[in-house]
Amino acid sequence: MLEDFWFNLKLGLFHVLDWNAYDHILFLIALVAAYSINQGKRVFWLVTIFTLGHTISLVLAAYDVVSISSEWIELLIPVSILFTALYNIIFAKKNIEKTKVNALYAFTLFFGLVHGFGFSSYFNMVSQAAESKLLMLVEFALGVELSQLFVVIPVMIIGFIFQNIFNMSKKDWILISCSIVVGLCLPILRETWIW
Repeated sequence: MLEDFWFNLKLGLFHVLDWNAYDHILFLIALVAAYSINQGKRVFWLVTIFTLGHTISLVLAAYDVVSISSEWIELLIPVSILFTALYNIIFAKKNIEKTKVNALYAFTLFFGLVHGFGFSSYFNMVSQAAESKLLMLVEFALGVELSQLFVVIPVMIIGFIFQNIFNMSKKDWILISCSIVVGLCLPILRETWIW
């Protein structure tokens, strides 16, 4: 039982922290680039909502409720990264603390669903031997949540260092970090383009 827990937790951890599939990391960087350390509560909720969407799509796929073409999902993953990074670039001047978060939470949930469907085929294959798919999903989701925090906390610390020690403006930090994300995302988009 404990071995299964650690296996599922590690599966969730390395799903996000896999450098060969760095799209998840790019999305997280773009998602939190506009936030500072003192906005940790909002970042936590964004990350958790993303995990929730990711988990919902895995549940829907694992129990054969929804099936979506992998070609579309593989295209939508880099589109979600690009959208999030470009949103931050376009609104870099705006004070994010005063923006309404409902739409941001809705987009984050939707993008979590997309990213979850991207992993559903592999998850379904691995979960065939599980005694309880639902328990496996919960343990996997915990691993995903922890690994996402392992990504966003360093990003926020780096942002703090650049903005407070190197005197980079918040706007410049957002523009530079999100532009790097866009640059790294474009090859993924080109590879998955279906037209």
